[in-house]
Amino acid sequence: MGLVCCWGEGGLASLFNLQSPTDALGSPSYCSVWHRGRLGAELGKSVVYQETNGETRVEIKESVRGQDIFIIQTIPRDVNTAVMELLIMAYALKTSCARNIIGVIPYFPYSKQSKMRKRGSIVCKLLASMLAKAGLTHIITMDLHQKEIQGFFSFPVDNLRASPFLLQYIQEEIPDYRNAVIVAKSPDAAKRAQSYAERLRLGLAVIHGEAQCTEQDMDDGRHSPPMVKNATVHPGLELPLMMAKEKPPITVVGDVGGRIAIIVDDIIDDVESFVAAAEILKERGAYKIFVMATHGLLSADAPRLIEESSIDEVVVTNTVPHEVQKLQCPKIKTVDISLILSEAIRRIHNGESMAYLFRNITVDD
Repeated sequence: MGLVCCWGEGGLASLFNLQSPTDALGSPSYCSVWHRGRLGAELGKSVVYQETNGETRVEIKESVRGQDIFIIQTIPRDVNTAVMELLIMAYALKTSCARNIIGVIPYFPYSKQSKMRKRGSIVCKLLASMLAKAGLTHIITMDLHQKEIQGFFSFPVDNLRASPFLLQYIQEEIPDYRNAVIVAKSPDAAKRAQSYAERLRLGLAVIHGEAQCTEQDMDDGRHSPPMVKNATVHPGLELPLMMAKEKPPITVVGDVGGRIAIIVDDIIDDVESFVAAAEILKERGAYKIFVMATHGLLSADAPRLIEESSIDEVVVTNTVPHEVQKLQCPKIKTVDISLILSEAIRRIHNGESMAYLFRNITVDD
């Protein structure tokens, strides 16, 4: 097995042939400890630290020449520092003559910025180019916000799915789940919700209306340049007038009365939209409400808002560290997905097919 380097919120974990995680120079992420146990491999000897001027420094403490390197990077609250650590680590391994450098990034940062907005930029594409330039040759990630993001990369990307683990949680941990209905909190999430509903043989409901604000409603570059008063228009250019977009009053398409409502999505970050959806579902007669998502970012006051809301339980995977949020809100539950990530690492290192990890996975997951 090639060297495995891991780091998390507490800095780089420099574990290799040590007796316990507490012997590390840095505090390892819980994700790295799981992979270490499942794969039977020790963590690599390396150090990451911040200098007094704020710069990040990386030191590789052993030879990596000709080896397969797996960098396991969970994204903490300080996203930009985590990205720089990843880039510098990858470049350090590249210049140390590592054979392959594979980034294991369960939640890919900046994935929401994958479309052009006004005069902004597609930051996700920029990050993909930076990772390639730094030396990464492969990425393992999970549930990209937009599947088209894979096309931003010039090297292979394995976009694993968390849906089998979340579906298993529904079947094993939600009593009377047969009386449930899968809910999409906006039309954008309808395909994902439909995929869950079909595999569980459950009904489907979609929330639609003016309370929702989707990405498609935001202005993009096609609205520029702005209209100028008394602007001269070419006589041969007469474009048809665009009617203003107006959403109907909020409504629930589908029956949720007397049922368990399970809202599914890929990311739960700012929870206002989920709380609003829960209130609507309660008004429509749902007697229990679950929210399920792959990535639990749970930013700002999310734990407090969840605790005070009509939501009974929020279920997320451990792609992102959220132990502090769980202490603040007992409604937050965690599903472990380290098994599939560890198996992906093993298969890539041994040159085995990844098809088994995508069995029974639909395009809409």
